[in-house]
Amino acid sequence: MAKKQEAEKELEATTAELHDEETNTVKESIESEADSLSIEDIKSKTLITPTGDFDWDADEKGFGNYSDEERTRLEDMYAGTFNSISKGEIIAGIVVSINNKDVVLNIGFKSDGMVSLSEFRDTPDLKVGDSVDVFVESQEDANGQLVLSRKRAKTQRSWELINEALENDTIINGYVKSRTKGGLIVDIMGVEAFLPGSQIDIKPIRDYDIYVGKTMEFKVVKINHEFKNVVVSHKVLIEDDLENQKTEIVAKLEKGQVLEGTVKNITDFGVFIDLGGVDGLLHITDISWGRIEHPKEVLALDQKINVVVLDFDDEKKRIALGLKQLTPHPWASLDTTIEIGSRVKGKIVTVADYGAFLEITPGVEGLIHVSEMSWSQNLRNPQEFLKVGDEVEAQVLTLDRDERKMSLGIKQLTPDPWQNIAARYPIGSKHTAIVKNMTNFGVFVEIEEGIDGLIHISDLSWSKKINHPNEFTKVSEVLNVVVLELDEDNRKLSLGHKQLEENPWDTFETIFTVDSIHEGTVLKVTEKGAIVALPYGVEGFSPSKHSIKEDGKALKAEETAEFKIIEFSKDSKRIVVSHSRIWEDARSDARSAEVTQKKNDQKATVNAVKKVKDSVEKSTLGDLSVLAQLKQQMEGAESQARKSKTAAEPAAVAEPVVAPAEVAAVEPAADETEALTEAEVPAPVEPAATVEPAADDETKEEAK
Repeated sequence: MAKKQEAEKELEATTAELHDEETNTVKESIESEADSLSIEDIKSKTLITPTGDFDWDADEKGFGNYSDEERTRLEDMYAGTFNSISKGEIIAGIVVSINNKDVVLNIGFKSDGMVSLSEFRDTPDLKVGDSVDVFVESQEDANGQLVLSRKRAKTQRSWELINEALENDTIINGYVKSRTKGGLIVDIMGVEAFLPGSQIDIKPIRDYDIYVGKTMEFKVVKINHEFKNVVVSHKVLIEDDLENQKTEIVAKLEKGQVLEGTVKNITDFGVFIDLGGVDGLLHITDISWGRIEHPKEVLALDQKINVVVLDFDDEKKRIALGLKQLTPHPWASLDTTIEIGSRVKGKIVTVADYGAFLEITPGVEGLIHVSEMSWSQNLRNPQEFLKVGDEVEAQVLTLDRDERKMSLGIKQLTPDPWQNIAARYPIGSKHTAIVKNMTNFGVFVEIEEGIDGLIHISDLSWSKKINHPNEFTKVSEVLNVVVLELDEDNRKLSLGHKQLEENPWDTFETIFTVDSIHEGTVLKVTEKGAIVALPYGVEGFSPSKHSIKEDGKALKAEETAEFKIIEFSKDSKRIVVSHSRIWEDARSDARSAEVTQKKNDQKATVNAVKKVKDSVEKSTLGDLSVLAQLKQQMEGAESQARKSKTAAEPAAVAEPVVAPAEVAAVEPAADETEALTEAEVPAPVEPAATVEPAADDETKEEAK
């Protein structure tokens, strides 16, 4: 039963599949036939049954069968009637019409585009039918109009050409529109470019306006794509042409050759001369035999001059030129009467640190060294004696015509002040001098013009310790001096200032004795100690450990205190003081006095006790006869008792003698006896206590 049902289900499924396939086949056949029918057949619902077999190569969309040639022809016809354009594209358009505001262009799009007539100002002859490149800004604006721009098309075309010119290093033309700061503005096919002033020509241009309005050739040297900036150069075109000319000119150059040139540029160090395509340098020292400060004194721009070739470099194409070499050297025509010792006149042309140059004739100069300007041994600045432009007379000291050198002197025209100096400035004589210069070791002074002397730093003051002369005096100050030493051969004069006064250290020796105390003021505190101002203008030194006050703090600057002299040296002029020593000695003295007082008190106490004891012994034993007799009796009895006791107990004999009670009993007995003696009343009980010393003596004898 089950198998029968399964067989029925399979049959039904197979039948359904066959039915679907037949249905699809019929449907496809009908659709294929419908596609092949014309519109009229479809309208009339007349079906045409194909007579032949079905063509499987027919077009899927039912347009019929086309050969390859026919399909190509139809596609070309379709493409020719409609253009596909995109935004930002540059396309050629045909002028359809021109009105007062716009130019209508046909670019083959579904609609024509319009461009403002103002963008065609550079083409006044524009007419209908002309072809123009335009830039598609928008295919359709809000009004459905195609938006075109000829200006943007020109700019983009220009940028493409400019970039190609930079890449290919080609030459382009440009129109100089205007002048700006540092150069010119050039219009290159609608794009503004900058022409720097240094790139206009190989020679400096002083007037840029002469190039405005000209059309020139340029090379693009730089493009900034971010800011759309273009830099062009006209100079590189000229340099390319001149490079070949330079090679030819340098190849023909010879040393000593005279050429004509034009002054191209003037600098502080020389002049650049244009030799017709190549530049040469005329150094300032080769312009004139005489000394000049600046080339402008002799030459001017654009001046034509003859120059001689001094040297040149083929590789670097450098040419050294000379102008003065075209005239004879002035030393060759120098007066033969001029010799050593002659007097000459001239003008100061240069003043240096070491001297001045005197020009006798143009090109002939002599050096006046600073040491030859004054008889003074203290060299000074030459500008104190001479300045540029001064007319002076000098004496020839050395002369070398071959080397063309001459040294001059002006101090030789005046008498030597060192003649007979020993008579005018004997040792010990006093004079007035002016401070001219100071060093670490002393002061240079001038007694008169040409007579200088040195005051050593140690000869400035008796009492003050001077670290540098500027602490004592200053330049141009007047000082009284005394001559200490004179060396006429070496022109040296040793002077002193402190010697004008007596040596106060002889007096100080009696005042500032060791351990004497003086009041002083701290002037300065250093790491090692303090400088102290003592009376009579003298200074002392207090070491750091001696500058401590009693409260433990150190003395400060401008603080006044008492100081004790702990060291005095007359030869080295040194005084060492101490503030700490004062209170330290005071404490020591107080302790010593206290110890002495204690010793004296102890000594007085001992003497008093001894005196009392002596007085007690005399009154109790020497003056009382009754007690003496009693003592003898007690001593005898005690002796007998001791002997008997010793025989019986010999080991205990000494104990009663040194008993503390018996020994201590002597003291109160003495006191009481003294009291009784003063009252003249005998005490019969006390003698028993006084027997112990005698018994003690006997015990010692027995022990021995």
